[in-house]
Amino acid sequence: MTQTSGRTAARILVDQLAAQGVDRATCVPGESYLSVLDALIGSGIDLLTCRAEGGAAMMAEAYGKLTGRPGICFVTRGPGATNASPGLHIAMQDSTPMILFVGQIERGMRDREAFQELDYRATFGALAKWVVEIDDAARIPEIIARAFRIAMQGRPGPVVIALPEDMLDEMADVADAPRVDPVETAPAPADIDRLGELLATAKNPVAIVGGSRWTPEARDAMVDFAHRFDLPVAAQFRRAPLFPATDEHFIGDLGLAPNPKLIERIKAADLVLLIGGRMSEIASQSYTLLGIPASGQQLVHVHPDPLELGRVYQPVLAINATPPAFFAALDGIEADPSWSTNREAARADYLTWSDTPPPVPGDFQYGDVMTWLRDRLPPDATICNGAGNFASWIHRYYRFRDFGTQLAPTSGSMGYGLPAGVMAKRQKPDSIALTIAGDGDFLMNGQEFATAVHHGIPLIVVLIDNGIYGTIRMHQERTFPGRISATDLTNPDFAALARAYGGHGETVTTTAEFAPAFERALASGKPAILHCHLDSQAITPTATLDGLRAAAEKKG
Repeated sequence: MTQTSGRTAARILVDQLAAQGVDRATCVPGESYLSVLDALIGSGIDLLTCRAEGGAAMMAEAYGKLTGRPGICFVTRGPGATNASPGLHIAMQDSTPMILFVGQIERGMRDREAFQELDYRATFGALAKWVVEIDDAARIPEIIARAFRIAMQGRPGPVVIALPEDMLDEMADVADAPRVDPVETAPAPADIDRLGELLATAKNPVAIVGGSRWTPEARDAMVDFAHRFDLPVAAQFRRAPLFPATDEHFIGDLGLAPNPKLIERIKAADLVLLIGGRMSEIASQSYTLLGIPASGQQLVHVHPDPLELGRVYQPVLAINATPPAFFAALDGIEADPSWSTNREAARADYLTWSDTPPPVPGDFQYGDVMTWLRDRLPPDATICNGAGNFASWIHRYYRFRDFGTQLAPTSGSMGYGLPAGVMAKRQKPDSIALTIAGDGDFLMNGQEFATAVHHGIPLIVVLIDNGIYGTIRMHQERTFPGRISATDLTNPDFAALARAYGGHGETVTTTAEFAPAFERALASGKPAILHCHLDSQAITPTATLDGLRAAAEKKG
C-alpha cells in the first residue's frame, strides 16, 4: 500500500483507477469533472473521446465483457448522465462489470434544482448494483475499491459514482487501496457428489451455458467436461462464444427464433445443466422452456450469485459457484454416458439448421454473405451487433469459435454494435473487429464512427440497409397486416458518410460485390462502412413481409 500526501481528490481518483489495473476509459468531456480530465494526463490510461454519452457507456460495457474487469466511463452531470443510461441498462441485464462516473453540482448547492442537478440514487437506483456520491476526498480509495468489488462480484453489473465538482479539488492525505479481485465462489463437495449421481442416472441430459464470470480457461474446461460426458451443449442468447460452434457437442443457440428441434430436445431432456446463466425471457422462449417454479426436467443450476438460484426456477440442485470454480471441482465425477446417439442427432439438427441459407428476395443474399464471412474470418475476429432482425442471420449462420468474440446486448438494445466494435478493435488491435448493423440500429449511435476515425481505430461496419425498422415492421404485419405506421426510414448514403468522416466507404448492391469490397475495406487501414442494400421483403432468413401479411390476413 502506497502512502502519499498532498494529492487532490481528482488525482487520488485517477491513482485508484491505475491501482485497479485500468488501462482504458471512455468519456464525453464535461465541465463538471475538469479536474479529473486534467489528472488523467500522463496517467497511462488510454482515454477515448466519444461523441455521445450513450456510445461512451456502451464502449465501457463492451470493455467489461472483453476483460471481466469493470469498463470505466466518465460523463458530465444531468443530461450527460441520463444520456449514458442505455449503457447502464445493458450492463445490468447482461451482467457486465462497469463503473460510470458522473459529474455532480457543488455540494453547497444541493436540493435547489441547480443547473443540471440530479438525484443519482433515485435516477439510477434500478439500473445499477450500487449508486454512491463521494462527499469526502479521503474516502475515495475506500469507495473505488468497494465499487470494483461490487461491479465484479456475484452477478456482475454496473456501479454509478457521482463526483461533486468542488470535492474534486480538495486535498487529502490517504493511502491507495489495493487491487481488488472478485471472490470465486466454489461448490460444496456434497453438491458435486449429487451432480455425479444425477449424471449417472440421466438418460437424455443437455447442458446450457450463459451469463458472465467466464474465463478462457473455464470455457476450455467446459469443452473438456462436454467431451468427458458426451454432453450436448446449447448457448443462451448472445452467449455463443462460451462454446465453440465447430465442436461436435455444440447443438445450437437459444435466442430469438431458434431451431424448433433444439427447443423440442431441451423440453424432452431429463436433466438440464444450466451453467452461469439466468435463463431469462429470450433464452427461455418467454419462460416456456422450463417449468416455473418446478421444472418438468431435473434442473441443476450453477450461478455465482445465490440470489439468482431459485429466483425463477426451483432446481433439484442449486450450486452457488462461478464457472471457473465449478469446473475446478469436477475432476472426481465419473459417469458412463449412454446418450451418444441423442447428442449426435442434436448436432446433425444444428448443422442442417445453420449450414445453407435459403434464398431471399433481391440481388443481395445476406445469408450467403454471412456464410462467406463464416469461412473468411479468423477464429479471433470479434463480431459486434446491436438489435434488429438483421442479427438473426448472425445467430443462425455464423459459427463463433474463440472465447470473447461476440459483443451483443442480451438486453436487446439498439445502437450497441458500433461502440462495441470501436472498443473491440482498440482492445484487440491485431484482430478483425466487425460490426454488423441495421440501418435503424446504426443511426442510434452512428456518430461514434467519428470516434473511430479520430482515434485511428480501423473497425469494419457491414451496414444492412432495408429502409425500415425491420423488427417492428415484422410485428406490425403480424398484428396489423397492411397498416404501416412509423416504420419506414429515409437513409443517407452511408458509404459517402463514411468517406465524409474520413473513413473508407463502399456501396454493395449484389452478393458478388461484397467479398472484394470487404477485402478493400480491410486493406484500407481505415474505419470502413460497407453499405449493403437488402430487399425489405427479406425480413428474416426464411420469411417475407408479403408472406407475413398474407398469413395474418388469412388468420384474422
